[in-house]
Amino acid sequence: MKIGLIGTGLMGQPMALKLLEAGLSVIVYNRTTSKLQPLQKAGAIAANSPKTVVEEADCIILMLTDANAIKEMLLAENTLSLLKKCTIIQMGTISPQESTTICNSITAAEGEYLEAPVLGSIPQVKTGELIVMVGSTEAQFSQWKPVLKHYSPEPMHIGAVGTASAMKLALNQLIAGLTSTFALTLGFVQRQGVDVEQFMQVVRESALYAPTFDKKLSRMCDRNFANPNFPTKHLLKDTDLFLTQAQELGLVTDNLEGIKSIIEKAIALGLADADYSAIYNAINPE
Repeated sequence: MKIGLIGTGLMGQPMALKLLEAGLSVIVYNRTTSKLQPLQKAGAIAANSPKTVVEEADCIILMLTDANAIKEMLLAENTLSLLKKCTIIQMGTISPQESTTICNSITAAEGEYLEAPVLGSIPQVKTGELIVMVGSTEAQFSQWKPVLKHYSPEPMHIGAVGTASAMKLALNQLIAGLTSTFALTLGFVQRQGVDVEQFMQVVRESALYAPTFDKKLSRMCDRNFANPNFPTKHLLKDTDLFLTQAQELGLVTDNLEGIKSIIEKAIALGLADADYSAIYNAINPE
């Protein structure tokens, strides 16, 4: 079996390497061709177009920024007609509605589509400990579970296409909420002269604790947001997706709209490509 992977950015590159380490044949494509060089050295075949990947791969993993990128890569005239009998595994973060629309286009072309967004980042890719959530038929899940197990000890079948995307957006909304709340709390105790480690000791021993607090504590205290696993601009994109879906469902989203404005302030500070914990600088300016 030859596996294609389109989108070799922060997550896509280590995901391709993981497949290569397992001895699989991998063909990769990325618009920025320099990002393919490390993968070529590791044994991947570099394609010069998405069309080449579609023509040569038995299944194609997508790790692209958004639904528009997916449409440009796969649903253009020169690629859509080639998707017959090809399986697409969409692993990025898009909305349930977008995922369903893409699924309909691919199945109309007689291809197969399943969504498998992930929770976790580069360290979890390398150790094979991502949480992989799958939206598909039962048959598709059984067929492609062995491939997904390269990334997760036990991929989870959530339901039909759209359900896994919904779960992923819900989880990323928690990332925005927990990170912004912790940043505000940390800034408050610092400005009040409270010892940060003593504060953290209390939090760790309480029901309020979330592990992400310790993961982002040193970044915020040092204001060091370099080498991100998940950049601020992607947090804004996912927040926008969640807001749109939640408002369509009639949910009150005032709190998240406030967080969105904070994320936008961080981006205005030049922190779009920094780790998303950089929203601390927007909440607690130097």
